[in-house]
Parts: sequence; C-alpha cells; structure tokens
Amino acid sequence: MELPSLAVAVWIFVGFCAFVGGYPNGKVRGACTNMVPCHGSSPQLLPEHTITVSRTEFKPGDNIAVRLSGPDFEGFFLQARDAEHLDGPAVGSFVLVDRRLSQLLTCGHTKNSAVSHTNKAKKKDVKVYWIAPGDAPKRVQFLATVVKKYRTFWVKIPGPIVSQPDVVSPTTPLPATSEAMTTSYPVSYISKPFSASGCGSVKFCIRNPSNCHPGSASCFFLSFQKEKNSVFIEMSGPSEGYLAFALSLDQWMGDDDAYLCINEDHGVHVSTAHLAGRSRPLLDSESALGDVAWRLVDGLLQCSFRRNIRLPTYKGRFNLDAGYYIFLADGEASEGGLIYKHRRQPLVTDGLCNVTGPPQDIGGSRSPRLIKVHGALMFVAWITTASIGVIVARFFKPVWFHSFLFGKEMWFQVHRMLMLITVTLTSISFVLPFIYRGGWSQQAGFHPYLGCTVMALTIFQPLMAGFRPSRHAPRRQLFNWFHWSTGTTARILAVVTMFLGMDLPALDLPDPWDTYTMIGFVAWHVGIDVLLEIHSYCLIRKVEVIEDDRVQILQSLTSAEAEGHLFKQVVLTIYVCGNIVFLVAFLIAISHV
Repeated sequence: MELPSLAVAVWIFVGFCAFVGGYPNGKVRGACTNMVPCHGSSPQLLPEHTITVSRTEFKPGDNIAVRLSGPDFEGFFLQARDAEHLDGPAVGSFVLVDRRLSQLLTCGHTKNSAVSHTNKAKKKDVKVYWIAPGDAPKRVQFLATVVKKYRTFWVKIPGPIVSQPDVVSPTTPLPATSEAMTTSYPVSYISKPFSASGCGSVKFCIRNPSNCHPGSASCFFLSFQKEKNSVFIEMSGPSEGYLAFALSLDQWMGDDDAYLCINEDHGVHVSTAHLAGRSRPLLDSESALGDVAWRLVDGLLQCSFRRNIRLPTYKGRFNLDAGYYIFLADGEASEGGLIYKHRRQPLVTDGLCNVTGPPQDIGGSRSPRLIKVHGALMFVAWITTASIGVIVARFFKPVWFHSFLFGKEMWFQVHRMLMLITVTLTSISFVLPFIYRGGWSQQAGFHPYLGCTVMALTIFQPLMAGFRPSRHAPRRQLFNWFHWSTGTTARILAVVTMFLGMDLPALDLPDPWDTYTMIGFVAWHVGIDVLLEIHSYCLIRKVEVIEDDRVQILQSLTSAEAEGHLFKQVVLTIYVCGNIVFLVAFLIAISHV
C-alpha cells in the first residue's frame, strides 16, 4: 500500500506545481495566478523578449493586437491585468491568430483570458488579439512568462500599458508598435450585452437554456423585433469561431436561408449564406443586411443586424412573414474566416415559427424527439427490465419456487415478463434512428453496428427460449449455457452501445456526468450481483454445517432458508429502487438536451 500512496502524493504535487515550459502541450492553468514555472530554479532577471501592442488606447469592446517576440523560446504564458493591481485576476479575453502556435486558456471565471503555447517547438514571434471587456479597468498592462529552456525562463515580463481615453498614461511608457487594423465593412461596436427584456411581448426570442440571460457565458440567444418593413435581429452565445442561425422549411439541413457571425481574428464578419445540403455554407458576395454591429468580450460573441421582411431581389433569402424551423449553431473558424462543422447538434425549434407574428419567448432542443425516445426506451429496457429480470432468474428460484402465477413458478413468470418487455422496448427503439435518418448513419461510429448486434441477440434469445428442453433432458445443461452466454453478451454490448451513444451529437448528454453515471450503474449492478453470490455461498455453507451436525435439522434448515429469502427480498427491493434512481436521472438528462 506504500507505493500507491506515494504515487498519488507525487501526482498531486505535480498537479499543483503546474508550469509553463514543463507542459509541452501548454495546458498550464495552474500558473494562472503567479505565472511562475515550477522548474526548481530561479527566474532570469533581464528579459530578452518584448511585448508590443497595436495601440495604447482602447474602449470596451475594442481589439488590440498583441505580439510577443524575441530570441527562440519554447513556452510562454500571456495575460492582461489591471495595471494598478498586477496581482489581481486576468482582464479581458484573447482571440488567436495561429492555432498551431498558441491556444486559449480560462483563468478564474474569465473565459479565454490567457494564451499559452501548444507545443515545445522553438518560436520567435507570437501574435494574438486582446478584446477589452465592458468592465475593463482604466489602465491595463500585458504580462508574459517566457521559457527559453527548462531552467532558463523569465516571469511576468512587463508589457505596454494601454488605457481608456482621458486617462493619463505612465510617464515612461513601454515601447509599442503600431499595426493597422482593417475590417471588411464599417464596424459598429455593441457597448453592452443584449437584454432579454421584451421577449414574448415585443420581441420573438429563442433562448437556450430556457430563460437564460444573453450576457451569461452559457446562454445562446436569438431575437427578432419587427420594425415596420424590417426586422432587427440579435444573436449571442459563447463561441470562439462563429454563431449562425438558419431558416428552414423542415428539420433537416439543406436549401436553407442562413446568417453567420464569424470571428475573423480581430473582428466579426456578418454574412448571409445558402445551405446546400449538409455541406459548408456558401457565403454570399453581396449582403442584404444593414445596421451591422458586433461585440467580443470574455469569449461571448454578439452581433446584430437588420434586414427587410421581403427581399425579392436577393436569391435564396426567405420572406420573414412565413413560418420556418429555426436552427441555431456554433463552431470553430480559422484565421481566414473559414468555418468548420459545428461541434454539436444545432439547436432546433420544436415547430414552425413566424418571427414577424405574435412575439414569443421559446426554447429549442439539440436532440430530435425520435432520438430522445430512442435513448429513453433503451435506458428503460437495459437499466431496469433486463437487469431486474436477470437478478430474478439468477437468485430467486429458491425464494419463489413454491409460488405460482398463472400456473408457472413465479420467478419464471416475472423473468419472462420482464424479458419480453425488454425485447419489445428494444425493438421499438431500434427502428427510431432509421426513421429519423431515413437510412443508415455514416456519422455515428461503432454505435449503430453494436446496436444491430444487440438487436440480433435480443431477438435470438426468446427464440432460443422457445426450444428449451425439459428440466431433466440431457441437452438442458447445454441450453442453459447458451441461454446465459447469449443474454450476458447482449447486456454487456448494450451497456457499451449506450456508453457510445450518450456522446453522439444527436443526443450528447452532459459530459462527464453521463459517463460517471453509467459507470455508477454498472458498479451498482455488479456490486448487487456479487453481494447476492456471496450470500448464496454462505447460505449453502450454513446448510451443509447444519446437515453435518444432524441436530434439529428440519427446524434449522427452515430458519436458514427463511433468513436467506428475507435478505434476498430486501436486496431486490433496494436494487429496484436504485435502478429507478439511475433511470430517472438519465431520463431527466435526456429531457433537457
């Protein structure tokens, strides 16, 4: 036991001594506060590297280009802090220019508030953009920790101080360079987060989660406000790449009218697009939008624009006075504005919506109803009915041997009823994804292959049971072995299939909650199984001892059996209640995706 304890202690120590250069992948959140590498040596005093900025004045929402350069270095860690309180938390957020060299980290409660390296390859120059937050202090200073080699590093290299207008700059400012920042259209900045006030009364709003505030870090928000012959649209959500919504005549991507807000390193490009099938959107060269504005603060992307209700001269633009399904998606974008496939299933409204009709405040779902029902039925079948049915058949033959139900032993009738329910639920659930997809899914990995295997075993099991030999027939033992092995294989594969299905985009239960909960269920089932096996073994040994003593045999045997039966019934009750708890937890999670 000494070695594991020592290993755990070493692991914890290493975790707390998170460092910059010692992590080739740059995951150095442990250095967020003091920015000090845990390299066992002292930092260098005279820095060789410099930090430069594109300008020294800013307003909330502005973008400032920040460059770290100097002799070859392997690792770095960059933050912006209140110039008056350099030991305080990070200020603002960053946007990357080259994802091969740098990555975003979250320090404290501010998303994307630090930048670090992605590998230990030597580099001379790193450029990023800093986004000034709405509550920025008057003066902000950039700080960097740079690792040249493992034992050669500098901590908190001071960079330029940038300040808001009408703030006196320091008497000896640090050097700064000037870089022109260009955008593809006249830029308007949104000074503060969107508001949900008016949703359902003057604005048509879609929010996920329901009733969330547009300024929160986890809220996806889309609103439409009719103003005479036009509609003013606001879109907001946590995204490092892009946000997009589309108007569709059905709940499938293809031939849709789309609108995108794309993070292009130092700004946001707002564009219309046409979705042709399930391929990348085709951005329009001409925009039918006006009053474009945007904001990037603390990882939250917001944009707003106006468009006319009817646009007869623009091909592919839908009239806004009709009903559509509305998609809301987010994903990553590259430096040149190239967007990638959304990382998860888009949010889709439950029905057709007319955004110029009566205002509503609604939500949506990232999981189609058929897929939700598919997951729910599989959980019911394999977490409750199948598991309980197996426990009953394995351990309750002697308990209910003298009890009959409809002319058969009770344990057999209960087992058969639960297994038939399992077969029925699994069969219904099996066809739902095919109905939803209209065929085979090429995007679901091993999940559909394992699902088909489980379905085949589930059908084969009752068919085999129909040819069960009589109790004393020579082939009964062979049948019992096949029956047990087929059922056990089906249960194991069902659990594996559910593990894989929980994280597929069409369902995507909360992670890592779903994994831990499923592991908990497996451990719960195995634990109960082992407990009952141990109890059965102990009961058999107790009966054998009583028979050897030949004293009060009948009375002692009856007493031992009664105690054993009572224990098993209590365990079964607890097991059923535990399974129901796991099932309810999964069903609640499914209902909220």
